Amino acid sequence: MTVGDSRNRIDALDKVTGAAEYPADLIAADAIYGKVVFSGKPHARMTSMDTSAAEADPEVIAVFVAADVPVNEYGLTMFDQPVLVGLNDTGRTEVASDVSRWEADQIAFVVAETPEAAQRGAEAIDVSWDDLPIVRDLDDALRGDTIVHPEKGDSNIYHSYRIRKGDMDAGWAAADVIVEDRYDVPHQEHAYLQPEAGLAYIDDAGRVTVKVAGQWTYEDREQIAHALDLEHDQVRVIYPAIGGAFGGREDMSIQIVLGLAAMRLAAQGDTRPIRTTWSREESIVGHHKRHRGRIHARIGATSTGLITAVEITGYLDAGAYNYTSNKVLGNLHMTVGGPYKIPNAKIDSNAVYTNSVPGGAFRGFGGPQGAFAGESQMNKLAAALDMDPVELRLINCLHDDDIGITQVAHPLGVTIHDVIANCRDEAEWGTRPGQVDEFKVFESLPSAPSRIRTGRGFACAYKNVGFSFGFPERCEARVELHGDDDVDRVIVHHGGADVGQGAHTAFLQMAAEAAGVDPDIVEGDFSDTATSGDSGSASASRLSWMSGNSILGAVEEAQKAWIDGDRPAIGDFRYSPPPTEALDPETGAGQPNFAYGYVAEAVDVAVDLDTGHIRVGKATCATDVGRAINPVQVEGQVEGAVVQAHGYTISENLHVEDGRILNPRLSGYLIPGILDIPDQVDSVILEYADPRGPFGVRGMAEMPFIPYAPAVIAALYDATGVWFDEFPLTPDRVLAGLKAAGQVAKG
Repeated sequence: MTVGDSRNRIDALDKVTGAAEYPADLIAADAIYGKVVFSGKPHARMTSMDTSAAEADPEVIAVFVAADVPVNEYGLTMFDQPVLVGLNDTGRTEVASDVSRWEADQIAFVVAETPEAAQRGAEAIDVSWDDLPIVRDLDDALRGDTIVHPEKGDSNIYHSYRIRKGDMDAGWAAADVIVEDRYDVPHQEHAYLQPEAGLAYIDDAGRVTVKVAGQWTYEDREQIAHALDLEHDQVRVIYPAIGGAFGGREDMSIQIVLGLAAMRLAAQGDTRPIRTTWSREESIVGHHKRHRGRIHARIGATSTGLITAVEITGYLDAGAYNYTSNKVLGNLHMTVGGPYKIPNAKIDSNAVYTNSVPGGAFRGFGGPQGAFAGESQMNKLAAALDMDPVELRLINCLHDDDIGITQVAHPLGVTIHDVIANCRDEAEWGTRPGQVDEFKVFESLPSAPSRIRTGRGFACAYKNVGFSFGFPERCEARVELHGDDDVDRVIVHHGGADVGQGAHTAFLQMAAEAAGVDPDIVEGDFSDTATSGDSGSASASRLSWMSGNSILGAVEEAQKAWIDGDRPAIGDFRYSPPPTEALDPETGAGQPNFAYGYVAEAVDVAVDLDTGHIRVGKATCATDVGRAINPVQVEGQVEGAVVQAHGYTISENLHVEDGRILNPRLSGYLIPGILDIPDQVDSVILEYADPRGPFGVRGMAEMPFIPYAPAVIAALYDATGVWFDEFPLTPDRVLAGLKAAGQVAKG
């Protein structure tokens, strides 16, 4: 058996020895260097731009500006952003390209003989601006005094979803208890290890070739080709080793300008490859973040705990451009009500433009924000009813054939009840959390034991596996079987990106299992648009589910060819999952997803009442993975998600004022170190097969992230009796909340 075996990752040796080539390692002997120039203006209209001083530098080869971009627009789901902000562009876009709407709008790409010369050229560009009013945040945007994108209409709200289910008046009338609150969710920086970097050149077939880290080669190719006004097959995208992604590499950063420079310089006879690498500061300023937002929530229930009604209004700050905000909003819309039977629901979700850093995909995209509000409501409801929060969930959670908030039955394989129950049992719910001396509490900040309180919290969640709302999902694979009488070599061609999660190892394991061969004879050819098909994105917890089905189909086709005598026998297969539906714009009715993942977490915390410092002792995470292709990799995914969510909840505090990021360095943006993370993470891997997943697989990479924040905040309430409706739970915020509630003496 290969599936279910914790095999070593195929890239492990190269990564630990340093042999793996990441984008910044791609050093060609004759390479020249590119430098992206940011506008530095959250909202301003360019009035002039003079590049002559830069071009006069003998080591500067070229300065590319808006007028050099054939189609000066891009965007993953809508074209609302210029490739380069500037004057005299081609005009082939509805978006005014002379307006900077974000401090990291790109205005030029300087190419030079050395990095130092490229930097000199960037600094020599002379630009004049007329400043425009800055739409700083949701409050500014909703007032509507300034419209960020006038071409989209007269409101900064540009994308919305609605749900109208049942009879709200009847639902509230049936409620014995009603809980109502407002929740604020923060930005989060992806902080992947490898900042943006890449190499571009014209390959032997004459294609504009970009080697870069990303999450979907074909989508990158499509956006590059669109902006450069090329046919898709004139562009090639290759992914080398990828140093983390988490949704942060779904959107464009350097891909288009690298391709632009390679194309323009080749036309002038200069075919040298072009390199560019961002600093950490450029990376933090220059790519999108997890959305900050605001959610107003109201929930009603009977005295026995049955939910009668849910009413929610949510806003996500999309920042200056859409990126994937409409998709993230869809996930918030679906998860904010939770995995529960809700007879009456009124939910409005809105994406809003501002002049702040754009929001985009980030692990769980919309799920963590929605679950924070929805699960906090459930925990507050349990407290109001004096009911165990786990029992409250068990009596309300969905089962097969239950009708969800979109007025259709959930896809078969609803296991949230079993997941909650397993988490409850593994965490020994009902007992008190460990004693203070069992936590590694505040070793560098000695505390009086009498001033430390401990508590335990619980939360759960569900989230889509795969793309939603009618998007035409697909995943392609090619498998070659080589040999004479017996198969002695298998080659898997697949576009799926391994962003650090071990996907390529799982692909080979699934191929070996499907072909019935020793995994040692299976090799892969991955993530190159010239040799592999369209895999779809490494996102939405979809890649194992979709790639596994595509590989199963390709192996079956190859085996048919083998029986027919073909040597090598080649099988091509394009997998399309069950269709989904766009939600009705008025009622929200429809089948938005074809599969879901389910997760529950119990968390123990200690808090120092004198300082506001929090320590997480044990986090128990129960995740239904359907089938663990590689159990050790699954465990790593759980632990990684918990640690990443821990930073989101406790310490990662991005400061954005007047459209500018004020702490664009890891010295001021505090991701957790090894001594900051939970003392213990118990990964409870459950394997309730998804009826349509390959080998029963469910997607799971995002799920352990989603319920962590509400579980920690419930534990903090259990410890102190104080609810927190915003985070991160930095010591100053915790101490202020405790003081306001009278839990500590006010200084």
